[in-house]
Amino acid sequence: MRIVVFGLTISSSWGNGHATLWRGLCRALAARGHDVVFFERDTPYYADNRDLHDLPGGELVLYPDWDAIRRRAVGEIAGADVAMVTSYCPDGLAATAAVLEAGRALRVFYDLDTPVTLSRMARGESTGYIGPDGLHGFDLVLSFTGGVALDELRSRLGAGRVAPLYGHVDPATHRPAQPLERFRADLSYLGTYAADRQAALEQLFVEPARARPERRFLIGGAQYPKDFPWTDNIFFVRHLPPVEHPAFFSSGRLTLNVTRQAMAEMGWCPSGRLFEAAACGVPILSDTWEGLDAFFEPGTEILTAETTDDALAAIDLSDAELGRVARAARERTLAEHTSDRRAIEFERLVSEARQPAPVLAEA
Repeated sequence: MRIVVFGLTISSSWGNGHATLWRGLCRALAARGHDVVFFERDTPYYADNRDLHDLPGGELVLYPDWDAIRRRAVGEIAGADVAMVTSYCPDGLAATAAVLEAGRALRVFYDLDTPVTLSRMARGESTGYIGPDGLHGFDLVLSFTGGVALDELRSRLGAGRVAPLYGHVDPATHRPAQPLERFRADLSYLGTYAADRQAALEQLFVEPARARPERRFLIGGAQYPKDFPWTDNIFFVRHLPPVEHPAFFSSGRLTLNVTRQAMAEMGWCPSGRLFEAAACGVPILSDTWEGLDAFFEPGTEILTAETTDDALAAIDLSDAELGRVARAARERTLAEHTSDRRAIEFERLVSEARQPAPVLAEA
């Protein structure tokens, strides 16, 4: 297939979770014989932190504004088998208009931020990437979130055919690596600062750091404010490109996953960081949310915490106990949560969406 995508970014992993996911998926699709053309608006903040310049097996189109590539975009859509718009695409409305006029291409919307989308729509706020007609007109709507989110995409936004396409990991990028002293930690956390994660981060990371002053805690990420409640044993490394993630994860005894509030409340929304850490062979401590057990078995493949005491209990486990959890999670991830598995799921969903809807017999 020739697949045309209008997305947020694939060229920079700074401050977003889209880029790493798209890189893995595009690599897997290319390996299976597909061509991907990814349109990305060339914004200063991503340009200043660009860690990918060419798309292996595909083409990256960086553009200054929609008018500059309107004709190119329409031409690519006309020759595509699949034309897709994603959440947080800066030109989502214009791209949607172009995609919905497509002749032969399957028209797809992929919401990688479904709980955020739905919560904003519920408050009457504009998303900037979904217009007043909602998701009517798309042949297939994919969601990074499953569960009740799929029903709400239908009822609130008029989506017809809806299916989850969850997060994943590219084992070629994320795998066990040589530990580095600068990333050494008893508990690490990799993630961009988000206000709606702060309460959980303080409960499961900052408070344990205060309670275990002899332990070393490490945060990697971007956009952390000056008033973040640092302690003497919490260390910080600025945003890390994906190539450094394996060493970051592999250097810690345990790593923390904290889910954004809207996603945790809706459930069924595994962060790509979960699969990345598991593929690197590090045991994971996660906050809890509905559907987590569909991806990892709590207590066996992942550790969970709701309170500071839960987090401290996990930190105090022996290396042998943590190692058993890490090995189980890695095995599950390589079997079920790789980018290649998601590429196969994408192929199936596209194939099913091309089939005519069954005609129901009249009663």
